[in-house]
Amino acid sequence: MKRTILHAFLLLTIILAAAGLAQQPRRFQLDDLGRIVRVSDPQIAPDGKSIVIVVARANYDENRYDADLVLVDIASGHQRALTTDRRGVSHPRFSPSGDRLAFLANAVGASSPQPRPQIFVMPMSGGDARRITSAPKGVQQFAWSPDGRAIAFTTEDEAEKKTGPERFNDSFEVGNDDFLIQSQAMPTHAWLAPAEGGDARRLTSGSWSLPINHPPGAPASPLSWSPDGGSIALVRLPTPHSGDARDATVQVLDVATGKMRGMTGKDRLEGQPSYSPDGSRIAYWQPRDGDSGNLNEIHVVGSAGGAGRTITRAIDRNAARSIWMPDGKSLLVGANDGTRVSLWLQPIDGAARKLDLGHLSPSSSFWVDVAVGKDGSIAFTATDPARPAELYYMLSPSASPKRLTNLNAEVAGLGLGRTEVVSWESDGYTHNGIVTYPPNFSNDQKYPLVLVVHGGPTAASLETFAAQAHLMAAKGWVVFQPNYRGSDQIGNLYQRAIINDAGAGPGRDVMAGVETLKQRGFVDAARVAVSGWSYGGYMTTWLLGNYQGWRVAVAGAAVTDWLDQYNLGDANVRRGAAFGGSPWTDPKRLQSYMEQSPISYVSRIRTPTLVMTNTQDFRVTPTQSFKLYHALRDNGVPVKFVAYPIHGHNAPDPVRQRDVQRRWIEWIEQGFRDQPAGGK
Repeated sequence: MKRTILHAFLLLTIILAAAGLAQQPRRFQLDDLGRIVRVSDPQIAPDGKSIVIVVARANYDENRYDADLVLVDIASGHQRALTTDRRGVSHPRFSPSGDRLAFLANAVGASSPQPRPQIFVMPMSGGDARRITSAPKGVQQFAWSPDGRAIAFTTEDEAEKKTGPERFNDSFEVGNDDFLIQSQAMPTHAWLAPAEGGDARRLTSGSWSLPINHPPGAPASPLSWSPDGGSIALVRLPTPHSGDARDATVQVLDVATGKMRGMTGKDRLEGQPSYSPDGSRIAYWQPRDGDSGNLNEIHVVGSAGGAGRTITRAIDRNAARSIWMPDGKSLLVGANDGTRVSLWLQPIDGAARKLDLGHLSPSSSFWVDVAVGKDGSIAFTATDPARPAELYYMLSPSASPKRLTNLNAEVAGLGLGRTEVVSWESDGYTHNGIVTYPPNFSNDQKYPLVLVVHGGPTAASLETFAAQAHLMAAKGWVVFQPNYRGSDQIGNLYQRAIINDAGAGPGRDVMAGVETLKQRGFVDAARVAVSGWSYGGYMTTWLLGNYQGWRVAVAGAAVTDWLDQYNLGDANVRRGAAFGGSPWTDPKRLQSYMEQSPISYVSRIRTPTLVMTNTQDFRVTPTQSFKLYHALRDNGVPVKFVAYPIHGHNAPDPVRQRDVQRRWIEWIEQGFRDQPAGGK
């Protein structure tokens, strides 16, 4: 009898345990990357009743993201697709009356066999969208005129057509360009097209250029119409060469005559101008005191011109968005703030008020994804650590955010590890970072620790949905995303503390954070990995050469040599600001470049390292990854070098993005399993 009862008890225990396991949601996996729906660029309709967003989904079969415009009813949350089966859909903008919607989509032109972005206009009452531009080089951005009768847009000029034997002469003059340049850098200029279609009229011309976007980074300064339709505020660069972008000035263009005038008398680092609703002022961006090492501030100047003044100094954050409120007396400002992205209502005169967004962080990658309606309502896309981006709405700056979409419910329902903000001290600074724990984490166990160091460095690790961290946590690893001096979320002193101290100071900050986690007792000190992309790759290689104890490492698009960054990258000569000037004008400064380059310490590295890069990376040149690979190989360090034959600093497509994550994680997993501890 007792044996029967015991057997029954054991059977019940097994059944309950199995039921408990069955109820646990599965962990985030590599294939789940393709299930994340991208939600971006909200635009509130002029009547305040609906919002249009860009919704993009991964298409692995065609290796692209398929984007559509979706109209979301604010009251009910009902969604209606406005586009289907169009390629390259982006940049939706309502006409001033709201009766039409313009957007960009790829199209083939008579003089351009390659699909390029063109403007389409769709009637909101129903009917097909009509293409209104045929720019041979494609449209970069556009803005409706206040009366809705025309659309201003920007496009790159075409090179002069050569005939006869000269058509084989493809020589060109190089300026402050990146090393990948293959033809003469051509300027971008503004044009005006009738909203109903027809011939476009050139508005600007010359060897100077409007800015263009070189991602990753903020979009190029948008064109901003004056309310009376007579002028457009824009940014003028002296040349189209990427290294000359620091000499940017806010200008006002007279639409009728084509004449331009400067606004502030300054000659550098101005951007993102926008007219106030009544046309009396222009807001624009400029780093504090005109120093590129400082954080970005929002300035205001009268529309007649004069000395602009900052209005966001008291916020002391690196502003990444500014939008006029309808009353013209304040602006909505967004920036990284601590471990979240915050929004403030900043009056022209007076103290800013931070909006209460709860646990949400508006989506931001050098540009906060937010819009303001004519009634003062606010729409934004945002994430939290357990949910990818969704659309949120606030009736007013004082209202609570309301989620309008549930496009990422499937991913949010997976078994994700919890995240925590940690803080620590070093060198007189208080630092912070994000820790993501494995599901079912226990303080009584030991776990491998993986550092994922953010790039930038004017960026930050935030309390957002971090797919990579969740993939790693699902493997049973604790993931640490540290912020370090140079990050842009604490204030100006913290952000500029990296000047002429690119690696040593930030390295001490990161290592102090690692030590803080080790003191908690759950870190397996024999299995600690360091990894990162871009400046995160720089920090990875710096830490490998200057600290011991790493088991395995991943260096993606890593800055290893500051001289290559200065001479070959798209920013080229602009890099000199972080070192006090050119390396070629002062022997001591040249030595400083070398001392702050991780390649100078590569002989000390003993850690198995995966090196990855794009072969046509204009931001962090692949030459630096080749140097790292050969240096490690020549010194007998286990190393693998993986390259992607594509243009750009990051993989733009889902297949390569997935492959980067797969290789990153598999290399670390193998290192934890097979490789002896490095750095001894």
